Amino acid sequence: MSTPGSWKQITRRLGFRLTAGYVGFCVFLLVATGVFFRSILLQVQDKQVKEQLEDDWVTIQWFLNPTSTGVEWVYDYTNPQDSFLVERLQRVYFMADEDGNLVQASPAYRVIGEEPLAVIRDAVRSKGPLWLTRHDFQGTRYIVRLGVYRHPSGKRFVVGLGRNMALTDALTNRFTWLYFSMLPAVVLVGWLFGWWLTRRGLHPLDDVVRAADSITGSNLSLRIPLRGAGDELDRLIDRLNRMIERLENSFQQMRQFTADVSHELRTPITGIRGQLEVALMTAKNEEQLREAIQVALEETERLSDFIKAMLQLSQAESGQLVLHKKPEDLCVIAADAIDRYAPAAEEAGLTMEADFPEQCIAEVDRVQIERLLDNLISNAIKYTPAGGRVRIAIWHNPHRVELTVADTGRGIPPEHQPHVFDRFYRVPSADATQIRGVGLGLSFVAWIAKAHGGRVDLKSAPGEGSEFRVTLPKKSISL
Repeated sequence: MSTPGSWKQITRRLGFRLTAGYVGFCVFLLVATGVFFRSILLQVQDKQVKEQLEDDWVTIQWFLNPTSTGVEWVYDYTNPQDSFLVERLQRVYFMADEDGNLVQASPAYRVIGEEPLAVIRDAVRSKGPLWLTRHDFQGTRYIVRLGVYRHPSGKRFVVGLGRNMALTDALTNRFTWLYFSMLPAVVLVGWLFGWWLTRRGLHPLDDVVRAADSITGSNLSLRIPLRGAGDELDRLIDRLNRMIERLENSFQQMRQFTADVSHELRTPITGIRGQLEVALMTAKNEEQLREAIQVALEETERLSDFIKAMLQLSQAESGQLVLHKKPEDLCVIAADAIDRYAPAAEEAGLTMEADFPEQCIAEVDRVQIERLLDNLISNAIKYTPAGGRVRIAIWHNPHRVELTVADTGRGIPPEHQPHVFDRFYRVPSADATQIRGVGLGLSFVAWIAKAHGGRVDLKSAPGEGSEFRVTLPKKSISL
């Protein structure tokens, strides 16, 4: 026995609602069709009866003979055909003068009642036949044609000819009864067929649901197989698979992020703890204590820089860091950056080159562009051996600016180039040495370029150096 709750759950199912909608529409269509055809059938029958009455009106002219006092029927009583024809015409028949005085009337017409004076006068004034629908005391319907018969003396008589519609109405009513009595069986068959059709159509969707249920955070590599039908469900499966792929990438990035953050936090913390433990256990004098504290402070500074960079990048990617754009001369900004890094380049044995136009004005956030240049120039200095060159160039046209930082350093292998802008990604060193860093600089560069409506392109080859080209629009673009 189903409970109200289970019935409510059933009615919420998509299959039930689709079937109910399908059956409801079919019931409406069948009822409307039945009513329509009943109406058409009645109209056709009435039209046929009216055509027969028009023929009777023409025929009756041959049998009505004007006399000095009125009108009388004249026909050959010995002719069976005439007798039958007159008997049929007089079944539902009456005649009255234009003042409403009854002249002749058949018993059947007396049953449905004499026509009132107002109807008689309407018939006299009418330019054509006047059609009436009358009923007797049993409810039997009659169609009556009223027409005017003109006496040679000028007097007008209203003649009514009628037809009993009992047989035709009975046929219509029987059709209606049969049609609507079969309707419940048709609806039941339609419901069963609709339910079967809906379940058959939704069965692949159930398979998709089961396949989706089997995909969890631990097996996001699974995909829902396509059916090969190329229909809406296949397009839905394709979108779901793409969404799962994005989720898998997000989960992978989260796991990688957690591992990278743990590693980046553990390294300086381990260094701080190790130095303090060594100082506590082995320091013999003040100089050794100072040395241990100095190393611990350096690791603390590294940890602070890392946390600060993480917070800034998180704020940037979440939209909390707002750019303050205004017209700036990128040539001046780049020249200042070169001045800042000239001592470091000289110490590393590198040559810095600049290729600027006289002026290059663009709407940018100066602080962020300085950070972008700092990251690119510092990386170029770090990864370029002594004797190499670092080149900073600016090119522009009326619509965009290209800012290039190129070096003659170790270069980046092709398999690592798609990942260099990812958080914490560090290109493995070919030798045993690994330059210190947190792997967030190029992530900042990519975000700053994107926030300005631009992009960063990398061109690099192992042993030939790297070229980072930042393309920015001159006009401010709201993102």
